[in-house]
Amino acid sequence: MTFTKKLREAIMRGEITCSVRIWQSPRVRVGGRYRLGQGAVEVTALQQIELTDITTQLARDSGFEGVVDLLKTAKHGRGDKVYLVGFEYRPDTNF
Repeated sequence: MTFTKKLREAIMRGEITCSVRIWQSPRVRVGGRYRLGQGAVEVTALQQIELTDITTQLARDSGFEGVVDLLKTAKHGRGDKVYLVGFEYRPDTNF
């Protein structure tokens, strides 16, 4: 699971704990760990949602200014299913 550079520091500080992704099918699994910096992001929740479920508050919780800003990053490729991914940053995770 990769993140845009502008979000990485806030994720590692624990300020961002969710992400909206638009995929054809899930690309992560609950319990999965994905390298970020010196540690890893561990997925704690994965839920398919509707595009209309993306609120301004959810966009801000995900590190974006608003829904349009979030969708510019999240919507690329051929996917059309929307997923809300919850996670925690684990600074001391070894791979």
